[in-house]
Amino acid sequence: MRIGIDVGGTNTDAVLIAGRHDEDVRVVAAVKTPTTEDVTTGVLTAIGELLADAPDGFERAEITAVMIGTTHFTNAVVEARRLTPTAVVRLGLPATTALPPLTGWPARLRTAVGDRWYLCHGGYEYDGSQLSTLDPDELRRAAADLAAAGVRSVAVSSVFAPVNGTMEDEAAELLRDEVPELRVSCSHEFGRIGLLERENATVLNAALVDLADELVDALTGALADAGITAPLLLSQNDGTLMDVEYGRRIPAATFASGPTNSMRGAGFLSGVADCAVIDVGGTTTDIGVLVGGFPRETTSTTDVAGIRTNWRMPDVLSLGIGGGSLVRHFSDGEKTTVGPDSVGFALPSRGLVFGGDTLTLTDVAVAAGLTRVGTTTALVRRFDQARARAVLAATAERIADAVDRMRTSPGPLPVVLVGGGSVVLPDTLPGLPDVRRPEHADVANAIGAAIAKVGGELDRVVPIADGTRVRVLTELKAEAVARAEAAGARPGSVEIVEIDEVPLAYLPGGATRVRVKAVGDLDLDRVQAPVSRQVGVSCA
Repeated sequence: MRIGIDVGGTNTDAVLIAGRHDEDVRVVAAVKTPTTEDVTTGVLTAIGELLADAPDGFERAEITAVMIGTTHFTNAVVEARRLTPTAVVRLGLPATTALPPLTGWPARLRTAVGDRWYLCHGGYEYDGSQLSTLDPDELRRAAADLAAAGVRSVAVSSVFAPVNGTMEDEAAELLRDEVPELRVSCSHEFGRIGLLERENATVLNAALVDLADELVDALTGALADAGITAPLLLSQNDGTLMDVEYGRRIPAATFASGPTNSMRGAGFLSGVADCAVIDVGGTTTDIGVLVGGFPRETTSTTDVAGIRTNWRMPDVLSLGIGGGSLVRHFSDGEKTTVGPDSVGFALPSRGLVFGGDTLTLTDVAVAAGLTRVGTTTALVRRFDQARARAVLAATAERIADAVDRMRTSPGPLPVVLVGGGSVVLPDTLPGLPDVRRPEHADVANAIGAAIAKVGGELDRVVPIADGTRVRVLTELKAEAVARAEAAGARPGSVEIVEIDEVPLAYLPGGATRVRVKAVGDLDLDRVQAPVSRQVGVSCA
């Protein structure tokens, strides 16, 4: 059996599932508890309630793995708090001087990470040939400056590092030789072409490593306190898994894991591999599209707290509408507004139906007779039902319009409703003829975490001459499959779910950027022992 947990801004959801493969997976127990400020208390509470709901005779030793998705690191970046002061070492001289590191960063985040960077010689051309030679003396001077400033974390980036990461590794080793306590993040571990965006992602990651240690230690401690000895795995933003040691090094890979888990869970529960997913939480509604059972990825750079990155992120449209959204001007004759601010995880104490003093969208849904939740519903049931239904209808229309904006073709598109806040939406939405609300929709995010797979990915620029395309693609696909299996995927379960070719006309020799992604089921027999540090690695 496996436990899946998703820590959201309002609720922490947990499920206990049985079955090894997708075709025989079933939900054994599910709970929803309020998220706590320290995250781990909420996780421990959710696990305790989940185990209490487990069938008679269930033993903790039957748990083979625990998968957790969390927004903890995303929140730290958005709020610019608890970030480790970080320096940037870019290998690219004599090129790359026009746009220095941290260009375009919001001032408060530049201040939070320290605004310290160094330009050094090194880097590669697109074909792997050297741009310039690494200069050890430059790096030693940078290391001395870092030591004097007390900087403990550094991001190393190099031109075309996904093609060849050797210089980044050599620079990291040299920096650690000079400053042994230094923690180094190398951009080639993030695997995507695009110097500035890859560098930004690396800096964010380096700024989160201390927080990652705290969270991983707290989560493993929470599992130990619950008497669970199964390995802990973290959800990544592309729907795959990583072990906790990889999570300590690459915490930023969890960005957007929440929406990804919800979409994967929605596809699993509904049995629909190609659909739109509406995930209504306590604060926001996230709308995405599943293609072949995996979230459609954004085709452009991804903005994280105002910083351009090239993370593997799902294409998600977020609206400030949720079960905890504040509703204003409901009874005073003015135009009623919903959100974007929300009571968040305080809904069980501040919502009117729970005895609080704040009118939320959940209260309006109860007043309209759409759902039954709370302990003091008599107050809201005296509200004008027609008014309540009009507010909910306007909200549903906003969400339906957003789904239409996510379409890429005019064909029919099934829509799956999930999330604890989805009780504020009716079973039909304007302009969307096929709307489904599957069983366990309120914990789809935790189910998505529990059924997550293991991935291997390549992002590489390769020369493709006449007559060589099939051979080159076959080799790259085989390498992606091998990476997934090395990462912990069950042999024979791995399949190619994405392949993308972009000819680069401005480069000679038939240069083509090729991205290949392979995923497979987690091999639970291999994960019984402490999992490899390579679980979830999906970079070039």
